[in-house]
Amino acid sequence: MIWLTIALVVFLTQKTVAQTGNARGSDFLRFGCSQLVVERTDPLVTPGQIPSPHMHQIVGGNAFNASMDPADLDPAKTAKCTSCKLTEDFSNYWTASIYFQSPENGTFKRVPQMANGMLNGSLLEQDGGITIYYMRPFSGTNKKVTVMPAGFRMFTGDPNLRKKASGTMKICHRCLAASERSSGGSGAPCAASDTAEFPNKPCPGGIRATVIFPSCWDGKNLDSPDHVSHVAYQSGSALAGDKCPTTHPVRIPQVMYEIMYDTSSFADKKYYQNGKQPLVYSFGDPTGYGAHGDYLFGWVDGSLQKAMDTLGTECFSETCPPLKLQLGKLAIACTKAQQAKEDIGNSAWLPTLPGGMPVA
Repeated sequence: MIWLTIALVVFLTQKTVAQTGNARGSDFLRFGCSQLVVERTDPLVTPGQIPSPHMHQIVGGNAFNASMDPADLDPAKTAKCTSCKLTEDFSNYWTASIYFQSPENGTFKRVPQMANGMLNGSLLEQDGGITIYYMRPFSGTNKKVTVMPAGFRMFTGDPNLRKKASGTMKICHRCLAASERSSGGSGAPCAASDTAEFPNKPCPGGIRATVIFPSCWDGKNLDSPDHVSHVAYQSGSALAGDKCPTTHPVRIPQVMYEIMYDTSSFADKKYYQNGKQPLVYSFGDPTGYGAHGDYLFGWVDGSLQKAMDTLGTECFSETCPPLKLQLGKLAIACTKAQQAKEDIGNSAWLPTLPGGMPVA
């Protein structure tokens, strides 16, 4: 498809130079956010419920809580620290955790996350967590985007999916060879080498999961009852171009997550026999098709807009002087205790998924 060809050329070129410190003409910000907390809390889908039905891994500002009501909480004004490298970003970003289910006895262990790579061979300064992108249109002539206002939140994906959805992939998994561990893989996201489902083979270098959010907004609603209807993708594409549907005319920065899962301990070929694979999302999905992501805006007033306006002139991927960077160790130190304390399966094997979620 046209968007894929354009995105592949742009993404490969920019990612390569941006991550080696010589970026020019970049169309995105890219930064690491370390783990804030792993817990069963979801203020978007099940606000106020402690614990929520399934396990999430959350990054960003430490104002994160079970309700996050925009009427009485602005993360940028409430949070005391952020697990992201950019100090003016107190947003929260979260996805479901992945578990390995033992083929021998059916018990579960959480698949750990790991730092994402740079093409110069080094790793981003992050402890687990998520790598965040804010992107302007990759195609077209109008690169202007309007940053979301305080209180904005959105959701993408469908946890009930158990087969491939129609249309372009917006959430995907990439199986990494051992040699790709340091780079984190390369190429356009959700391309031909990616799958909507879990990989059906061992991934000794890990799995790179990608979540691409919509890039068009109705310009009115900070949220919607389904957390989806107030935003939209450009027709026929996942990565943003410079066109938006008339129902959602405001182009916003396109948010994208990359989550690096360390599957090296679960890459034995014996786990991948007879068409089976051993991974399952924390909400009980053994296919991977139900992967999804949650987003809650929390930038300090004007900071993200300034960065997006200066992409390609002052801001280039991981280098953006208009924004303030903190030391990696400070971002890593920003954590929160679980709101409902429980074993997440990092060390001990769990008899069931947290919360007793059935695998189905």
